Amino acid sequence: MTHISRRSFLQKAGLGLAGFAILPSLNGMAAPSDRIRVAHIGINGMGNSHMNWFAKLPNVETAALCDVEALHLNKTFESLKKLKPETKAKLFSDFRKVLDRKDIDAVTIATPDHWHATIAILAFQAGKDVYGEKPLSYDVREGQMMMASLEKQKRIFQLGTQIHAGDNYHRVVEIIKSGVIGDVQTVRVWKTGPPPTLQATTGLAVPNTLNYDMWLGLAPKVDYIPERVHFNYRYFLDYSGGGFADFWCHISDIVWWAVEPKGLSSIQAKGEKSDGIGNAPKWIDAEFQFNVLKIYWTTEPTKVEGAEKRHIGAYFEGTKGTLLCDYSTHEVTIDGKPVKDFATSVKIPRSPGHQQNFVDAVKSRTPSESNLKYAREMTMPMHLALISYRLGRPLKWDAQRELFIDDNEANQMLSRKSRKEW
Repeated sequence: MTHISRRSFLQKAGLGLAGFAILPSLNGMAAPSDRIRVAHIGINGMGNSHMNWFAKLPNVETAALCDVEALHLNKTFESLKKLKPETKAKLFSDFRKVLDRKDIDAVTIATPDHWHATIAILAFQAGKDVYGEKPLSYDVREGQMMMASLEKQKRIFQLGTQIHAGDNYHRVVEIIKSGVIGDVQTVRVWKTGPPPTLQATTGLAVPNTLNYDMWLGLAPKVDYIPERVHFNYRYFLDYSGGGFADFWCHISDIVWWAVEPKGLSSIQAKGEKSDGIGNAPKWIDAEFQFNVLKIYWTTEPTKVEGAEKRHIGAYFEGTKGTLLCDYSTHEVTIDGKPVKDFATSVKIPRSPGHQQNFVDAVKSRTPSESNLKYAREMTMPMHLALISYRLGRPLKWDAQRELFIDDNEANQMLSRKSRKEW
């Protein structure tokens, strides 16, 4: 694979992905009073949550549902009809037909990870705004392409880090940014829990309700086994990065929001392959060096009091104190003593809700809370750690050029060549 220079790549990134027709940019901007018509692409699991969330918002209409598995499509449509008996939503098995519709303002994407960026880019080109599930993209280059396309098409994007909208994360950011614990020099984040041990069931035909070729899309062609598709896809590196990729954005979100890490220079990750047929990490530990900050990711809680009770969490070490948090709680210590009540100089307006914030951003044409620029910077270290894990060695990173330093093998893993058919 030939590595593309950043300048050359950015000149081409807004033009689309090889293998897909270039869809016209509608450049329609919704007026503040307009009703937002939304289509949901990928509706098993989180896609059902998308449908439920958006269907309950005022001035939002569910215009279409799309999935490559007919069973999922029909089941979700029945759920929608219970919520909205008057629904006129259309059903599709091919997302490109959804993007062809000029009456759709925005799409949500809850497909397997390896489809996230492709659908988002084509949606931008079709004049649609996008609410996309995490992780942002399958690899670094896809994130670059998404950013270039969004800027060219002037679209709105929200990453599906729903916890970002909660009061606890807002309060943690207020505390950190107010300097209550001083200058943060180290952050430790973790997520416990091994992946399932998957064993292959061979000799089964592809169900006639599933378009397996489209499910694979750009990923390498492999024989169908049920253990690879739908929820379990995340445990195969062809499609995702295991529990690490699944949860990185949720807990690292509070780190990037609170301390805004800059100048990543080195990454070192180690781990072990899943048991069974999955090849994503069974566990992974990673160390990231930034300008004035070190971030550690572990698969076990950090060794501080209170961390062992949290299956996921972040621990900020400052010059005056510490802050330990998870999704819904936080604990602050100053000079080793717990502190509960204190004022903060920084005040952050609370969110109207993650999905409502996206709708508001679509109407106002202003960036959402978990906008693409922010989401891409937060997501990139996760991709780099997976490369370090797969190569089994530490890596040096040029943050300005977004390239590994003097390491062609690692640089080639910043992207992958699409399957020829796609």
